[in-house]
Amino acid sequence: MITWPRRDYFYYFTKLMPTGFSLTVNLDITKTLAWTKAHAFKFNPAYLYLVSRLLTQHPEMRVGYVDDQLVTFDVLHPSYTVLHADETMANLWTAYDADFVVFNQAYLADVRTYRDSAGPMPKAPQSANLVNIGSLPWVNFSSYTPLPMTPLKTFFPIFQAGQFVTKQQKTTMPLSITIHHATADGIHVSRFFNELQAAFNQPEKLLAH
Repeated sequence: MITWPRRDYFYYFTKLMPTGFSLTVNLDITKTLAWTKAHAFKFNPAYLYLVSRLLTQHPEMRVGYVDDQLVTFDVLHPSYTVLHADETMANLWTAYDADFVVFNQAYLADVRTYRDSAGPMPKAPQSANLVNIGSLPWVNFSSYTPLPMTPLKTFFPIFQAGQFVTKQQKTTMPLSITIHHATADGIHVSRFFNELQAAFNQPEKLLAH
């Protein structure tokens, strides 16, 4: 970390002026939604997979603590929620795999196993490298900002997708990212969203077995 280019910025944004920021973008998911329907996949695991896959290319979004030491994890595993019949939620996670078909099978197995289990976290976290990739499919929003009530233990982004909107054969989905300024600037978030849009535009390349 001594030669880490963001060392001074990390100190500034954690000690002198603790700052994070949130940004919401409407992404065109038309092609990925059509691809998942045509190939009998659910959209949610495709969404989780594409975000997780892109995170492997963005080290600034994989910074966390291990034994009080800053590290950059090689991979982050998506953490997401499922809704119980009584409208309480459960937080699950599925191990990321570079092969979408393998990841999708693991996701479906996790949901089958734990979706009816009581409690907020029926599947115990495997490690510190879980990233929150959420979804609020009941409302289309223009802004979303989670408010942590305890000090941060990681500097991973938090994602939240909203309700789809279809107009003139084009379907969009709002997606917010909330991230700590200690590890990322606007240029990093902008690049991430541009690359994610490119991924949603070519599902046959990234999701096909």
